[in-house]
Amino acid sequence: MDVRNNRRTTTGSSVVTANRLLDGRIVWLTDQGTWSGDIAHAAVWPNDRVESVIAETARDQQEQGVVGVYGVQLDDRAAGICPLTVRERIRAFGPTVHPQFAPGAPQEDNAHV
Repeated sequence: MDVRNNRRTTTGSSVVTANRLLDGRIVWLTDQGTWSGDIAHAAVWPNDRVESVIAETARDQQEQGVVGVYGVQLDDRAAGICPLTVRERIRAFGPTVHPQFAPGAPQEDNAHV
């Protein structure tokens, strides 16, 4: 088991995440076996099955264009898909910076620099 998976309980559910090789963005494994940048599209697996999903996915992670595949325990009390730990919530819903500096925010013209 990956060290990041040591917080998973025997009950409950998890999603599978990785980083896209092309740009390092956080992605989530969907029911179709594709990767989405939105955790809301992630497939949810019971914790007793997620280890086999991780192992199967990690085998061809580079062919899928991702790296660092691991599971994320979900908060079963939350409405919708929400990671249990603060670290994973930041990865899923971040950033923790001002929206002006978030990835995808419109950039100012820095021609004067």
